[in-house]
Amino acid sequence: MPVRHTGNRFPGGLVVTLEDVAKQAGVSLATASRVLNGSTRQVGAALRARVERAADELGYRANIAAQTLARGAGNVIGIVVHDLTDPYFAALADGAMRTAAGERLLVMVGTTHRDPEQEIAYVATLHAQRVRAVLLAGSRVADERVTARLAAELAAYQASGGRVACVGQDLLGVDTVAPANRDGAAALARSLAGLGHTRFAVLAGPPHLMTAADRCAGFVTAVRDLGLPAPRVVHGPFDRDGGYTAAQETGDATCVFAVNDVMAVGALAAYRERGIRVPDDVSVAGFDDIVTLRDQVPSLTTVRLPLKDMGARALELALSGGDSRVVENVPGEVVLRESVKPLP
Repeated sequence: MPVRHTGNRFPGGLVVTLEDVAKQAGVSLATASRVLNGSTRQVGAALRARVERAADELGYRANIAAQTLARGAGNVIGIVVHDLTDPYFAALADGAMRTAAGERLLVMVGTTHRDPEQEIAYVATLHAQRVRAVLLAGSRVADERVTARLAAELAAYQASGGRVACVGQDLLGVDTVAPANRDGAAALARSLAGLGHTRFAVLAGPPHLMTAADRCAGFVTAVRDLGLPAPRVVHGPFDRDGGYTAAQETGDATCVFAVNDVMAVGALAAYRERGIRVPDDVSVAGFDDIVTLRDQVPSLTTVRLPLKDMGARALELALSGGDSRVVENVPGEVVLRESVKPLP
């Protein structure tokens, strides 16, 4: 007749181990571990009952650290963004984190500083930590080898039970929320032309960054289709300083389109320092409608994306399971503000 003991100790202070439980239940150590340490692998009902009865009789209490190793960080999600100082990514992350909070999940956030190698390293690390889901927020790059390596790392993580979603281009074979970058930029071009502008410049960001390239292409194509002169395209970093520098090369443009709002803010600073008045001397527009624009003077014309909703939707897709889905062409809304002046 088995003897029941209290606590995790036999009489005399000896600690009850998992091996003791396995021996009393007449099962392997691996089976006892699967039952008591929370493994996701299934154990038959009869064996499970024997192990649980033996643990109860011996007074065994499962080791929390062992459970964590067995289950992985099942209550944790990882969010990987390109630049946390950019309000665009902060808004996406905030939307995802609110969804995570509703599911009582913890969040780890990493920033890649736009380094694709760092993004791959983050995914590998989160895979090793066995987090429940990974959300990647940010543009893909025009490098097929890098994209293939990232996709392979994500596929390995998914094969082990992880879930993945992406906000950006649909190139990774995972759940994706894809903003309508080309369409939004084209709609902005038509609106600006409708105000009488015919000479445009585009602060285009880096050509290898697909979000920047798509927005530039959408704008330039729309201007061309309107029969207007081709815009002057100036490439540079996809940040405030990139916009500041590129704004000094816009020539005689009456209207400047920056492919994201932080570049537009940099351009406004450059014009202000040079005594160029916005919008009296030149009009400026951006893309995204980041929250900090509320305090910008003059208020910035832009294309509004539902950033928080996009982050929330992406994480909902990752957590819901099933085959990979793509929410395509999330529309942007042209918002005309004080930074753009109609021409006669």
